[in-house]
Amino acid sequence: MVSEGGKTGRRMGWGGGFPSLMRRKQVGSDRARAEGHRQLAKELNVPTLVAIGVGSTIGAGVYVLVGTVAREHAGPALTVSFLIAGIAAALSAFCYAELASRCPSAGSAYHYSYICVGEGVAWLIGWALVLEYTIGGSAVARGISPNIALFFGGPDNLPWVLARHQLPWFDVIVDPCAAALVFVVTVLLCVGIKESSFVQGFITVLNACVMLFVIVAGSYIGFQTGWVGYKVADGYFPYGINGMLAGSATVFFAYIGFDTVASTAEEVKNPQRDLPLGIGAALAICCSLYMMVSVVIVGLVPYFAMDSDTPISSAFAQHGMQWTMYVVTSGAVLALCSTLMGSLLPQPRILMAMARDGLLPSFFADVNKWTQVPVKGTVVTGVCAATLALCMDVSQLAGMVSVGTLLAFTIVAVSILILRYVPPDEVPLPSSLQESLHLSQEYDEEKVRGTPGDKRCNTSQIKDVIVAESVEDPLIKKKTYTGRKMDEMKRRKVAAFSIGSVCVGVLVLTSVASATWLPFLPVCIGGIVGAMFLAAGFGLLCWIDQDDGRHSFGQSGGFTCPFVPLLPVMCMLINTYMLINLGLGAWMRVGIWLLMGVFVYIFYGRTHSSLTDVVYVPVAQADQIYRSSS
Repeated sequence: MVSEGGKTGRRMGWGGGFPSLMRRKQVGSDRARAEGHRQLAKELNVPTLVAIGVGSTIGAGVYVLVGTVAREHAGPALTVSFLIAGIAAALSAFCYAELASRCPSAGSAYHYSYICVGEGVAWLIGWALVLEYTIGGSAVARGISPNIALFFGGPDNLPWVLARHQLPWFDVIVDPCAAALVFVVTVLLCVGIKESSFVQGFITVLNACVMLFVIVAGSYIGFQTGWVGYKVADGYFPYGINGMLAGSATVFFAYIGFDTVASTAEEVKNPQRDLPLGIGAALAICCSLYMMVSVVIVGLVPYFAMDSDTPISSAFAQHGMQWTMYVVTSGAVLALCSTLMGSLLPQPRILMAMARDGLLPSFFADVNKWTQVPVKGTVVTGVCAATLALCMDVSQLAGMVSVGTLLAFTIVAVSILILRYVPPDEVPLPSSLQESLHLSQEYDEEKVRGTPGDKRCNTSQIKDVIVAESVEDPLIKKKTYTGRKMDEMKRRKVAAFSIGSVCVGVLVLTSVASATWLPFLPVCIGGIVGAMFLAAGFGLLCWIDQDDGRHSFGQSGGFTCPFVPLLPVMCMLINTYMLINLGLGAWMRVGIWLLMGVFVYIFYGRTHSSLTDVVYVPVAQADQIYRSSS
């Protein structure tokens, strides 16, 4: 790190090495506008955001998840499992809501981590999210054919165009229906965000109507038959509290999808107001629908008698309503279509954000001037997802989707702590504006030295200033200012140490809690060490003041995450525990993908980053230079 002119600028010209991983970019999307990037169309409001959030969250899995979790984990307490999982998801939603309203730009968790943490972590998050949305979309599309087959009486009765086929001489089963659906959704997303969000909203409303039908019709049957499912001899908690909590961990993944709303931040008309409302309302609606469906279904049939594959339709069939199978299957197909749109929508925007920052080729940063959406990135995303859906059974890769999402949730919680306690006090100034910095420095120096013609006048003015400062006792004033500066620097160091201690404590504590194969003594020692790190960091964060710079960070007037630092720390604990328990197979696959990303970053992103040759200046000075240049 070298002084720029010995004064107000610090140059970060790292072409490589570890320091490049810590580069942080500017907050606002207006910087992208200043650098000449075409902006996305601002067409979204609260209703469309809610439709995107609900449509991306409620998938076809809920129609199966109810029976599986009730039979194996929660029993009649399935409703409580959904409630606890919803509260856990709300912790991440609160963090997303503040960052989305303060930093309303495309990229979601990648954008937030690039601002708060650094380029290295942001790259890994963005790279993981690209994998998540591609595999997630392919897996959703691959589930269309089996559900459509129920309308035709089984897979063998499907029309040739919709059926799966095994290629001769190859052990590959192709699914043309899934690939065709991905292409249709891709074309719709290329038309425009307004049109695609309207279609997704319409499909989401139909899916919600199916779930409301299940709730109303099931309640009627339940009151007629006396809710036999709640009269089992095992009671409300047949597997105990631990079983109910295990059920919460399973159904937690039914809430993944609301983060799609944050990825559309740049296309929202009033992001400070609409983004928090959209995220919160979408999560509340999903939690309410999940809980009401579970209340009805576990009351119609005893939990041990539920069908694990078709719990809802089989519950109605036991009461003489076999025709409801078609209604429930329709809801599953609608949910799959809506979730597919929610999976393919964010990825082009993340690719666009990474390309704007120079970490990917500029091809992905192009925004179509007619539709005002990243058409090129959308087409590439659609082709990749359609190819996977056509040729691969991606069900075994589904765990990789959860890794990307939980990594994003965790880093967003860490970003909230950084924003509150150690927000960036210096921002990068691109090379195109560094001349303005030099001119500003020369102007300030000229004001102090004065010109030869005005030497007497300037000397007199300087003497007057010195006399005025002497009257106010400049020694005391200087000492007080220096003391405040040192105190602030000390507070920031303590805050940074505390956040690091919390991260270490969370990782150690959740790892030990998940390592059931370890003997008792190592588990006990590890738990004590992790708890000490966590308690020390959390206690210091509660003791010290939050940074005043948080008020001017990004755009003001939006949502503020409550109960900081408690809420982000709880979010980190829950998400890290989920991450560690996803299984070795999922982590090995994700590890290979992340390793590929490391090489891409080393050989391309590291040297093409827009922050390879920038000067870091104080926030106030950067704002002044941007205003003067515009």
